[in-house]
Amino acid sequence: MPSEFAIAADPLLGLIQIDMSGFFLEADIHAFEEARNKAHSQLRCGPNEHLTLVDIRSMQIQSQEAVAAFKCILDNPAYKSKRIAIVVSHTLARMQIQRAAVNRDVMYFSEDLLVARNWLLNGCI
Repeated sequence: MPSEFAIAADPLLGLIQIDMSGFFLEADIHAFEEARNKAHSQLRCGPNEHLTLVDIRSMQIQSQEAVAAFKCILDNPAYKSKRIAIVVSHTLARMQIQRAAVNRDVMYFSEDLLVARNWLLNGCI
């Protein structure tokens, strides 16, 4: 299954919402990073004050190279979010995103999009 992603910024909430599916190749990851950077440029909050909601329930298990590339993207301090909630369903996919996001401080995992969004917008409950 080829990769697909959608990234939307909500400047009023200071929120970046990311939906990802499929299997990512190197070119897909570069396109993702460019789209993520463009979405961040629409935010009005201060640096690193935004929230990020990521839905990867439809994402396939990724290659180790892809996980490493996503880790580099997540480790970029210029785009580090205040809190990140990740919606994930597969155990292996969850383990992969935990490896990629190992340097993130405030992170929440859920299988339910509404629960994750609520945690993100209402603080760490």
